Amino acid sequence: MRFALLLPLLLALSGCTATTGGGAGGNLRPQASTNDAAIANLNLAIEYMRRGEYQKALEKLDKARAADPGYPQTYNTYGVLYEMLGEPSRAEQNFRKALQLSPGDSATLNNYGRFLCKRGRTQEAEAAFLEAASNPLYETPEIPLANAGVCAAGEGRTAQAEEHFRRALQLNPKLPVALLQMARLSYDNGKYLPARGYLQRYTEVAKHTAESLWLGIRIERELGDRDAVASYSLLLRNGFPDSSEAKLLRESTAAP
Repeated sequence: MRFALLLPLLLALSGCTATTGGGAGGNLRPQASTNDAAIANLNLAIEYMRRGEYQKALEKLDKARAADPGYPQTYNTYGVLYEMLGEPSRAEQNFRKALQLSPGDSATLNNYGRFLCKRGRTQEAEAAFLEAASNPLYETPEIPLANAGVCAAGEGRTAQAEEHFRRALQLNPKLPVALLQMARLSYDNGKYLPARGYLQRYTEVAKHTAESLWLGIRIERELGDRDAVASYSLLLRNGFPDSSEAKLLRESTAAP
């Protein structure tokens, strides 16, 4: 099972902005308290990161730091960039620097939590996610809550994962990752009708993936809806023919 942690500040996700400071809360200094050069270079760095031009992004971050060495979101962005570059020590150093400058900043805590979870430091990651979500000034607390659920599910702590996903959906009933993972957890627990319901809600707000289609096939097989199985199977074969899920479908339908 693949799990995707959410990074709303720098990657293409619904509701993203081109900056890393908005809605963070905590002790983060407002952008007005830094200078235009730092902000401009930081935003350029983020844009280069989106394009995959990491060397140019690093150069712009260096300029942002030179313009204002005390601006925490520069170090938050350094952390994400160094993680992308495969330099975990430098990434963690910069996340910690950002949190030193702005303790409790939800944006940094979410990014740092992702970093920790991907390295198996799940207890630290969960603590970071929940601290991020607890900030009443944070605009999207459902994101770190969903990330906490993903992290717990990846470690097999399904009851805790479900609790986090339910909290995320209470805040945002249309959050795709929480809907999909609740469908998966419901299926794994033999609750096939709720699984179908969560998956249907997912398809109302997000496009199908190979994972969601394969999950739909398995749910509908259990519920005995052959037409739905055929529909999901066609979409999987045509849309994701080289995926591991398509391979599983071929194997499951092969003659004995």
